[in-house]
Parts: sequence; structure tokens; C-alpha cells
Amino acid sequence: MKPSSNDLQRYDDSTRMNHWAIALLFFAAALSGLAFFHPSMYFFTNLFGGGAWTRILHPYFGVLMFLAFLGIYVKLWRDNVLNDTDREWMGKAGEMFAGNKDNMPPVGKYNAGQKLVFWSMTISLVVLTVTGILFWHAWFPDLPILARRIGVVLHALSAVVLVLTVIVHIYASIWVKGTTRAMTRGTVSRGWAQSNHPLWYRDMTQGK
Repeated sequence: MKPSSNDLQRYDDSTRMNHWAIALLFFAAALSGLAFFHPSMYFFTNLFGGGAWTRILHPYFGVLMFLAFLGIYVKLWRDNVLNDTDREWMGKAGEMFAGNKDNMPPVGKYNAGQKLVFWSMTISLVVLTVTGILFWHAWFPDLPILARRIGVVLHALSAVVLVLTVIVHIYASIWVKGTTRAMTRGTVSRGWAQSNHPLWYRDMTQGK
């Protein structure tokens, strides 16, 4: 669907489909992983056909999520490189959280907070994938036991980081009114773009 004259396209269809595929795989991987994280959460195995199937499916959910994220990463990493403006933005972030956006430096497609979320997801997913391989017995049965033990600890820590990052991501998208529309319809209003990402707004409207 083409945006109206009052809208700007923020994400194309393929990027949005990729995003929602990652979201579904994240919840599948997170819930299946939590089932083995602590006995009190073992009941999550009922969502996947029992303990045996949960153990089988969990690593595949993780690998598919990582591969899906690569699609997002290739498209968006350049827009998420931190620069001097981002450092200034982070220095004034307290003012924004207090409700004063007037003194915030103008930003492009993403602000520093969004960029940090992107890189936190990237790093934690890489660590999750690499460490997950270390104790994926079905495919890698001969790896040293010490490597497996270190992998389990790092896997759990990076999983916690990823879950917290996703919570921040969801909260921020709800907190900034009009943001979720970008990933549901693919468009944002010109007013939203001008208010929240003025440099991106300028780039999108220059010459029009």
C-alpha cells in the first residue's frame, strides 16, 4: 500500500515481514529456553509438545531467529552507526525522559537509544548462536566439556540481555506514540517524522 501525501514510508514490506518473523521466533526461542532455565518454568514445554520436542526445537528456533535477523542487520546497520550527535543525545537523554525534548539534538532515522538497542540485539544474538552451538549435542557431540560449561553460562547471560533489550524496544515503541505504525503499516506521519527524526524527515522530503 502506497503512503498518502501526508505519510512517509519508513519500512518496506519485506523489512516488516522480516521484523515480525524475528518477533515470533524470539518468543518461541525464549519460551522454549525458559522451560529449561528453571524447573518452575518447565510447564512452557506444553506449548511445544512436551520436554523432548522442546529440547529438539529450541536450537532450531534460535538459528532461524539469527538468520532472520541477518536480513534486518544487512539493511539497517549503516543507519545504526553511532556518531557525535548520538553521544550528545545520550548526554541529554535525562531531559527527554523528564518530558523535555526541546533541547535534544536533531537525529536521523534512528536516535542513539534505538541504535544501542540494535547493537545490543546484534551482539547478544551472535553470542547466543555461538554459545548455543557449543552445547548442541545432536550436531556437535565431541566438543570439550569445559567449552560447553562456559557456553551455558554465556548463553544464559546473553539471553537475559536480549530479553531485557526486547522489553526496552517494546516499551519505547509504545511510549513514543505513532511508532508502532511504522512496523504495522510501514508508514509514519510527516508530523511524527519531523518531531522525532527531523534529519530523516529532511532527507525524505528534500526536493519534494
